[in-house]
Amino acid sequence: MRLVPALLLSTLTAPAALAAPVHGYQSLAISPRGDEVASVEPGTIVGPGAHAAIVVRSANDGRILRTLVPCAKCGYAGLTFGPDGSLAFVTRDRAASTATLQVATGTSVRTIAIVAGLAATPRFSPDGRRVALLVTLGAAKETGATQAGVRQIGEIGEKNDEQRLAVFPLGAAPVAAAQVRPVSPADRFIYEYDWTPDGAGFVVTSALGNGDNNWWVATLDRVDAATGAVTNIAKPKTQLNFPRVSPDGRSVAYIGGLMSDNGSVGGDVWTVPLGGGEPRDITQGQPRSFVSLDWTQAGLRAVALHNDRSELVTLAPGGTATVGFSQPVSLGAGDGRAAFTRDGAAVATVAQDWTHAPAIYSGQGMTPRQITHDNDAAPAAVRARSVTWRNEGYTVQGWLLAPLGVDRKAKAPMIVDVHGGPSAATTPRYLEHGPATQLMDAGYYVFLPNPRGSYGQGEAFTAANRRDFGGGDLRDILAGVDAVEKVAPVDDTRLGLRGCSYGGFMAMWANTQTNRFKAIVAGAGLSNWISYYGTNGIDQWMLPFFGKSAYEDYKAYEDVSAVYHVGKARTPTFIYVGERDIEVPPTQSIEWWHALRNQGVDSSLVIYPDAGHCVPAPDQQADVRKRSIAWFDKYVKGTR
Repeated sequence: MRLVPALLLSTLTAPAALAAPVHGYQSLAISPRGDEVASVEPGTIVGPGAHAAIVVRSANDGRILRTLVPCAKCGYAGLTFGPDGSLAFVTRDRAASTATLQVATGTSVRTIAIVAGLAATPRFSPDGRRVALLVTLGAAKETGATQAGVRQIGEIGEKNDEQRLAVFPLGAAPVAAAQVRPVSPADRFIYEYDWTPDGAGFVVTSALGNGDNNWWVATLDRVDAATGAVTNIAKPKTQLNFPRVSPDGRSVAYIGGLMSDNGSVGGDVWTVPLGGGEPRDITQGQPRSFVSLDWTQAGLRAVALHNDRSELVTLAPGGTATVGFSQPVSLGAGDGRAAFTRDGAAVATVAQDWTHAPAIYSGQGMTPRQITHDNDAAPAAVRARSVTWRNEGYTVQGWLLAPLGVDRKAKAPMIVDVHGGPSAATTPRYLEHGPATQLMDAGYYVFLPNPRGSYGQGEAFTAANRRDFGGGDLRDILAGVDAVEKVAPVDDTRLGLRGCSYGGFMAMWANTQTNRFKAIVAGAGLSNWISYYGTNGIDQWMLPFFGKSAYEDYKAYEDVSAVYHVGKARTPTFIYVGERDIEVPPTQSIEWWHALRNQGVDSSLVIYPDAGHCVPAPDQQADVRKRSIAWFDKYVKGTR
């Protein structure tokens, strides 16, 4: 497979469907010597009882060296190599509600510990004699605010899942579930961690109390591996991810920035002494967002988004960036977007774009090459191009997807799809024929803008919609539609709008600001920031954006609440939400549906049972797509 720039429109016609599904590569890791890569590959074992396997390949040519299937009914995650080349991972048995830490040496797999609950992110100690693990004992729900919440009955807020650090020696007998003893305190949620080079402890991002809610105010701390004692290093003024300790043990680096969700990473690279002090932004002013970070023996290595490209970056001590690999693709690995060897000499990642399916890339330096070819025959299902425009002094970028075989001169309808966040970015991902292409297959162009507030143009751009939700970002989107109409045959009289989460807010809010769209689909949207503040499970996320709570700055929240401007809404809207959504409770959708109906605006609301944020279950997503296309066909195309 050759990765061509996605800004070039494909000229392929629609091909026949693939006989086999697209091959996936998850939880990618690279061995210390850079000679092997390991990944979880779904569907590797085919036939009756098809399931995933852990596949270890040559990092030179992608040749399979060994395949591990320690549990045919389980899932695998958290692959990481130890100093001696052994491979640690977590085996998840959902039926038994257990997670097992295992280590493979060659094809021999042994159990280190069994956790009654959840486990994630195993990491070998620097000397290779212990493995640390994040554990949630007796977990009541899946980790993360986007996961379906527990039922809110009984006394509320008195019990929280706590993700803690546990350490297991490799030379001992397997630790049974009842004997698992986390080292970090029971009242502190550990989000991420890194061993200190001496093996005496960890640098962590952590917060007291509810882990779903308090990530936005997490601090940078040290945890003693023997006693569990916690010492604060810094209380950053931004959200933070990827804490990484320097090889000499003197400093800590992390990615800090205005981030709206745990796991949606973007910002500048900051450093601070391990002993504590004031963090320093070493990449301030760079026109890129750093999205993952490692500190190797050769220095800092990072992945960044820069306009429409993903970059592999070497950072000098002062923060100067030297770019190696740079392509209009998405990169992914295990704990980060790329996996680097400890000495920094080699790298591995998984690359894909809109028209090329995932492939593993690996190699020396910062310019890896493709080593797997399982998906080379996967056909393009859309045409894609990057569109860049200027608006109000900002450079803004988005992606335009076009149906294959469409008449390039005939005017066509278009759906604008706004990403969540707002601190996030739409990046290329391979689309195969099927559910992901249903809108294009129905004859719609799809425009995916990255307006201000997004990643990819630098931290100032990401922070530009602070206290301006639905202002400059909406103007960027509308200017982007104008830019698209200059380069593609889009019919301005047949436009639709959709989005989920923050995109759902934008879909609701846009209805009160413009009549340019003929139909709207709003998923898990926010219609009333005042009532939302008091009923959602993550109220801490709004403080970095609004500056104060809704109780201290009522008007700032009211001003951007669609319900207070519903008198201007005219556009028919389909609304959907999950019953057990923590991030945006279904009451927000009910309020908006009720307000639209009161105004006589055609609307439909579906609340999906037991669903979490943005309704992730495949069968429910299929229903969302079916209803959305029918809604757009009726009001955008006018065919129903």
